[in-house]
This record gives sequence, C-alpha cells and structure tokens, in this order.
Amino acid sequence: MAQHKSAKKRIRAAARRTQRNDTRKSQMKTLIKNVRGEKDKAKAEAALKEAVSLLDKLAQKRSIHPNKAANQKAKLVKFVNKLKTASEK
Repeated sequence: MAQHKSAKKRIRAAARRTQRNDTRKSQMKTLIKNVRGEKDKAKAEAALKEAVSLLDKLAQKRSIHPNKAANQKAKLVKFVNKLKTASEK
C-alpha cells in the first residue's frame, strides 16, 4: 500500500482515469456496433459519422492509440461502402 501522500494521490488519479477510459471505450464499442448493425446505407453513414467523431476524440485524448482509431475508421468506412442503398435492393 502507498505510504507517501503523492503516491496515494496517484492511486486516486489512476482510478479516475481508468473509470473515464472504460466509459469512453464502452461508448466506442456501442457506436461501432450501431454502424455494423445497420442494413440501410443512409442510416449507416449517419452512425459512421458519429463513430468516427468519437474515435478521433479518443485518439486525441490518448484513451486509445491513434493507429487503433485509424484502423477502426478504415474498417467501418469499408463496411459502409459495401452496403447497398434502399433503392438498389
């Protein structure tokens, strides 16, 4: 267990950061599932815009690695581009 005042503070700060990062990562996973769950291209593009925005924010704040964000965005864009519009079906 920590003995110094500064070490105790670091433990508290780390716990706050961990909770914040877990919340953000959970939100990220939900938005990615929303994109992948869409069958209509227009709805998927709207969900993609929201997911990409969050991924960029998480990478900027270093909650996730910037390369992970780039990979996720690329995969999602590829998925949405393969979808057919409602008029094509």
